[in-house]
Amino acid sequence: MTLKDFFVAGPHDDGSPVTGHYYEIASNDPTRAQVWGYTGALSYRPGEVLTLHAMSSAPKARLVIARDGIAPETVLEQDIPTAFHETPADCSVRGCNWPEVFRLDIPADWKSGVYTVTLTVPGHRSQHMFVLRAASPTARIAMVLATGTWCAYNDWGGSNHYQGLTGESGGEFSPHVSLLRPWATGFVAWPEDAPRIPHASPLLSRPAYPHMDYARAMGISKKYASSGWAAFERPFALWCEAQGIGLEYLTQHDLHRHPDALAGYDRALIVGHDEYWTWEMRAHLDAWVDAGGQLARFGGNFFWQTRLSDDLLTQTCFKATAEQADPLAATDRITSYWDHPRVGWPAVATMGLTGSMGVYAGWSRCAAHGSGGFTIYRPEHWVMEGTGLGYGDVLGAASKIFGYEVDGIDYTMTHGLPFAAEGTGLQGELTIIGLSPATTLAHSTGPHDVDHFIGTLDAEDVAQKVYGRVDAETLGRASRGNGCMVEYRRGKGAVFNAGSCEWVAGLIARERPVEQVTRNILTGPWA
Repeated sequence: MTLKDFFVAGPHDDGSPVTGHYYEIASNDPTRAQVWGYTGALSYRPGEVLTLHAMSSAPKARLVIARDGIAPETVLEQDIPTAFHETPADCSVRGCNWPEVFRLDIPADWKSGVYTVTLTVPGHRSQHMFVLRAASPTARIAMVLATGTWCAYNDWGGSNHYQGLTGESGGEFSPHVSLLRPWATGFVAWPEDAPRIPHASPLLSRPAYPHMDYARAMGISKKYASSGWAAFERPFALWCEAQGIGLEYLTQHDLHRHPDALAGYDRALIVGHDEYWTWEMRAHLDAWVDAGGQLARFGGNFFWQTRLSDDLLTQTCFKATAEQADPLAATDRITSYWDHPRVGWPAVATMGLTGSMGVYAGWSRCAAHGSGGFTIYRPEHWVMEGTGLGYGDVLGAASKIFGYEVDGIDYTMTHGLPFAAEGTGLQGELTIIGLSPATTLAHSTGPHDVDHFIGTLDAEDVAQKVYGRVDAETLGRASRGNGCMVEYRRGKGAVFNAGSCEWVAGLIARERPVEQVTRNILTGPWA
C-alpha cells in the first residue's frame, strides 16, 4: 500500500496542488489493508489513563509507543486486538467514533514529552501522537505546543479551518474541527526530502508552491509544512536536546483548562506557528507573565480567537464568516481576528506583536525576494551578544528564518531607530531589535504572474475587519506590514518575541548567529 491509496479529492477539487482540495481518509472497504488510530485526549499526566481508539482491516495490530527525540525511546510494544469499522463522512467535524481498543495507566516514570503512537498491520502503517505533561516541574523551561493551530490545519478526513466538506455546497471549510481523528501524514513525522515553505518564485512568472506540489505528488496533507509537531516544535526540541537544554511539554489546550499550567516554570517556549488561541489561553499566559514569567516566542502569526468545547475535543473558529455566522458575533468572544474591534483585546497586549501587521514573507508574491532575515537595528541588545552582527546586518538570511508568516507592529523611525507607534494597544515597554517588511497582498504585474492562492483577499479582509472599510487607504495600510524581533516588558515579566514561523530553519541549518541568539534567550539571564 502507498500513501496515495488513502488520498481523496474533494467534491469541488480543481486538480491544482495549490488551490485544490485533497486529503487522507480511511477506506470504508473492509478488504483494503489499513490501520488508523487516535488517543482519547491530546495530553496526559503520569498516572492518568491513556486510551486508544482504532479501526483496522486486520484482527490485530502492532502498537509501538515511543518518546520522540534524537534517539526515540520505545516505552511500549505489543499486539492489540483491532477490527474494521466504517468512518463517518463528517469525521473531521464530529470525530471518527471508533471503539476503544487499548488503555493504559501511564507509568509514573514516563518523562514529559511528545510520544508517537505507531500502528502497523500487513500492508499499512499509520502514526498518531500524544503529549505527556510533567507531574510536577523539574525543568526550567516548558515548551507550549501550538495545538490550537495543529487542530486548525489538520485535514485528515476532509475538513479543517481552511477547506472542507461542509456548508450548502459540501465544499466549504468547517468552523468546527474534532480532535477525535488521526493526524494527517506529515504532522507527526517530517516527510523525507520534503521542502519547507519559503520559496522565491522567479520574477515575472506565475508563483510556485513547491511544498504543495510535493504534497499532492506524494499523497499527503498540503498543510504538513504549516503546522504540527514535525514541522516546527520537533526540530527545535531536538536542537535543545543536543545543546543540553532541558524542556518539559504541555499544550495550549492545557493552558486553556488550567490557569496554573505554567506554575513552577521560569520560562515558557513557543515555537513555529501559533495562529489560533482561545481567550482563556491568553488570559492564563498574561497572568503568568505579569507575575514574573518569561516567555520566549520563536513563532509567527498570532491572529485568530477560537473557542473550545468543555471537553477540549472540538475547536471552533468562524474566521472570515464570523460576523455573519458566529452565534457569539455580537460579543468579545467572536472567533475572528484578535484585532477585530468587537474583541477589544489587541494581539500586541499579550505578545507585543500582531499577525495583522505582518503575515506573509518569503513566499508567493509576498515579500518573496526580501532578505530572508531580520535587519538588526539594536545590535547592543543583550540577545545579540556573541553574534558579531552590527547595525544594518541581517540575522538568519542564509537559512531564511524570516517567513512564511510573521508578526509585526506599527512603528516610527527616529534617528535611524524604530520605535512602536502610539495607540497600538501595548501594555508595557517594547524594544524593537530587528525587523523586515511583510505583506498580506500578493504582488503581481499582470495576468501572467497573478497569484490565485493568496491574491488580494487577505489584504481586503484585514482592511475590512480591522479598519472598517476597503479602499485604497485601508488596503495600503493592510498590505504594508513587517515582522519584528522584540523584547516586551509587561508586569513583572517579559516576552522575547521573534515573530516568525521559520526561526527554527536557522537551527536546522546550524546558522551560528541564530543559534547564539536562541542560546542567549533560553539559557542566559534576561538583562
